[in-house]
Amino acid sequence: MVEQKNRLIFLDLLRAFAVLMMVQGHTVDTLLSDDYRTTDSFFFLFWSGMRGYTAPIFMFTSGAVFTYLFYLKGLPFKINPRVKKGFKRFLLLVFIGYLLRYPTATIFDFSSVTEKGWIIFFSVDALHLIGWGLLFIILFSFLGEKLKMNKYLLYSLLAAAFLIFTPYLTTFNWKEILPLPLAAYFYKDTGSLFPFFPWLGYMFGGAVFGYYISKNKNSFKSFRFSSSLMILGGSLFIFAMIMQYYLLEALEGNSWIFISAVDLERIGVVIFIAGVISYIALKLKTIPEIIFLVGRYTLLIYALHLVILYGSAWSIGMINYFRHEFSLGITLLSVLIMYSLMLGLVLGVEKLKRKNFFEKINQYKISFFRSDA
Repeated sequence: MVEQKNRLIFLDLLRAFAVLMMVQGHTVDTLLSDDYRTTDSFFFLFWSGMRGYTAPIFMFTSGAVFTYLFYLKGLPFKINPRVKKGFKRFLLLVFIGYLLRYPTATIFDFSSVTEKGWIIFFSVDALHLIGWGLLFIILFSFLGEKLKMNKYLLYSLLAAAFLIFTPYLTTFNWKEILPLPLAAYFYKDTGSLFPFFPWLGYMFGGAVFGYYISKNKNSFKSFRFSSSLMILGGSLFIFAMIMQYYLLEALEGNSWIFISAVDLERIGVVIFIAGVISYIALKLKTIPEIIFLVGRYTLLIYALHLVILYGSAWSIGMINYFRHEFSLGITLLSVLIMYSLMLGLVLGVEKLKRKNFFEKINQYKISFFRSDA
């Protein structure tokens, strides 16, 4: 068991929740038969709706954890060790993101790669987005320090900009403006799942949250903190619903209003869930170590479960054999098996680490697979 000595455990709970939601979402979406994917099913609609909030939670939490650690000790930019660690993590995340989509098993021979293969390779996924998000947080922290800007205002403006301007920027044909590898970062028409707009908005929203708890060290331990988050998140969600169902109709289906309302709805749900988890953390004196470790090794869990489900240039994933083939019961069993594999892996890696198994290869920093690196 891990004692609740500080508020970082709350963040570990939040990111453990995010990555486990991501794992079950990918697993169910890959394996569940089309027979169960019906709008007549309340459970499928509920699952589908909740799945839409998983990525925002993941991005928000990533921004919050990194920013919390970045500002925790109040060090100037030049001597802050999180600058170097953050830059290394940016490189690692982007590298793994492209590696998971590598278009050929021959590594250096690209003669057989099709146009579709290149499009898939350059598509921006969660790891690319988080990596660049960390880099942008670092760069804007430097800029904010030099210009003596208020960090709350800085990160809030950035979050708002990436969310508000999404409807406008997605009207551009970025493939005609930029080369495919760069265009993929700006909109979904290249096949990207997580382009900068709007997804960096969630990371900068997390940065606001992370900065707050780094500067208010005891706020996490109060019920007022949890209730404020739940009230704020619930209010944003209700306002977003009003925008979608009433204001949108009055404005004759204005896409700008609709897309902005969807993003506002997601932010509201993320903040509300953060409030619920912080409230649960208040009631816990200890948490199981495995939950703590899941929060620590999110990158390892995320990368491995994708390889198992979707394969890679060097392996075949389950999707090639069992795409939409399983019944509900078998799918749920598969989720449990996937969880067991991920948890077993985390425990195994941590056990070897504690035995100094990685001491001889310490220069490769096994901690890169930890979310607090």
